[in-house]
Amino acid sequence: MRSRAFPLVLSATLLAACTSSSGEEPDEGATEAPVAEVAVSAPDEALTVVADTDPVGSAIGTSRALFDSADVAVLAAEDDRPGMLLGASAAVALGVPLLVTTGQAAPEPVTAELERLGVDTLLAVGEAAGAVPESGPEVVVVDADAGAVAAVIGTDLAEGEPVPADGAAGAVAALDAEAPVALQPDAGAPDAETETEAETTEAEETEPATTDEVLPEVDRPEPLEDTMVLATGLPESVAGIATARAAGARVLLTGGTTDPRASEAVVDAMAEQSPETVVALGAGFAAEDGLDWKVATAATGVELPGGGQLLFPGRLLVALYGHPGTGALGLMGEQPLEAAIERARAHAAPYEPLVDETVVPTFEIIATIASSSAGADGDYSNEADIEMLRPWVEAAGEAGMYVVLDLQPGRTDFVTQAELYRPLLEMPHVGLALDPEWRLGPNEVHLVQIGSVGIEEVNRVVHWLADLTRENRLPQKLLVLHQFRLDMIPGRERLDMSRDELAIMVHADGQGGQGAKQSTWEVLRRDAPEGLRWGWKNFYDEDIPMLTPEQTISDVEPDPELITYQ
Repeated sequence: MRSRAFPLVLSATLLAACTSSSGEEPDEGATEAPVAEVAVSAPDEALTVVADTDPVGSAIGTSRALFDSADVAVLAAEDDRPGMLLGASAAVALGVPLLVTTGQAAPEPVTAELERLGVDTLLAVGEAAGAVPESGPEVVVVDADAGAVAAVIGTDLAEGEPVPADGAAGAVAALDAEAPVALQPDAGAPDAETETEAETTEAEETEPATTDEVLPEVDRPEPLEDTMVLATGLPESVAGIATARAAGARVLLTGGTTDPRASEAVVDAMAEQSPETVVALGAGFAAEDGLDWKVATAATGVELPGGGQLLFPGRLLVALYGHPGTGALGLMGEQPLEAAIERARAHAAPYEPLVDETVVPTFEIIATIASSSAGADGDYSNEADIEMLRPWVEAAGEAGMYVVLDLQPGRTDFVTQAELYRPLLEMPHVGLALDPEWRLGPNEVHLVQIGSVGIEEVNRVVHWLADLTRENRLPQKLLVLHQFRLDMIPGRERLDMSRDELAIMVHADGQGGQGAKQSTWEVLRRDAPEGLRWGWKNFYDEDIPMLTPEQTISDVEPDPELITYQ
């Protein structure tokens, strides 16, 4: 049934008149109040991006994504903050879309969306009254006043906390149809001049027309509980957020990021809800490369040690280096597994009061060991059995530690050796390190030549490890490139940094006097590709002297994000 309405203005002074009851029984012959129908549905695709850069387009895009039809809709003006907030309150309370208008006339796309929805009655809040469509639905006009809006929608609205200028997106995302709230801006304390202007304006206003017409009752559809909306929270998305909440979709604000893996709250919420469909609301999402697999990864809820799905910033790894069962190759193997875990924790603990980041104890395990002899396969590298390493890798993960598998490949290539440890690298807390010092050419042997690896081979590892990470929907993985001379990775300026499945790090492995180590650090960082992370190694026996944790943080700039002890 088409609802009957006509231009209407209400103010707070009319609330009592509009909501009072005479107590008389209704006439038996009275016409039954019209009921407005609304239909919603989840998008057909698992991921839908609403990337409009203006409020009008953002509101329409969200409406199209979630609403099939609506006999009633709400309209607010782009620059009318009180009207936008109360329009959002009304839209969520009713369960109908909130559209946005500008200037003196409704933009053509708004008129087209009203026609698509089949809107019979349009509630224009505040300044939207001056820009309603010239033809189409019947219009109900209401002041941007909480009491007036409550009266016209026929719903009690609780008084909400005043909304700060930068808090509209969050306040609207929190609206709940089961507990309707009237949102109003936090205007602050006006000064004397503002008060005088306000009094003058109020005196000049014409008393609004009186009527007790209200909107037809809206038959709310079942909420879209299997749909989640991710929003960056920019101002242009406020109406879209309101429309999403009106449809019953959950809205998560990402804190400004367009990578859902970057927000621990988003990861946790997506894992809890396991949405069937996701709508990404915000212009930045269109530019986020790989948004589909990033959303799928976030939805797993699998997190790194220390929380979240991105390694850096926000995390400092402090590692023991070595090989299980032998102290000849580093600290990690000098004691049994459980004692090694405790020793790693003991090395990490002094850094906790020194940095703001989460400090994560780490094992860097030498998985393939450079050999002085060719061996049966002729590659001058001894590959550890994966089942020998597995207990160390699994126990570290259970202890909340990160693990890096280090490769010293001899005359074979890094991808071939990495493939041997795929089952371990498919664990979310395991990264990979390449040690070019031990990557030999066809006629080279260890300790006679210092090895090196061409950038083409490194980039093959980048894509191999990134593909593994994406295919298994794993949190970001660390890829470490050990280096203490520039010629160990010729062509490093062409390192492929495009795969943000990975955090790629150069780890400065120089040893000796601190002056020489600092010089190496500076040379390695010179002209490095943008986005590289940086790691530092402290040697117990070879450094002169070895830096304390306090010195490592204060003397090494920028602060390393992996500090390894050998």
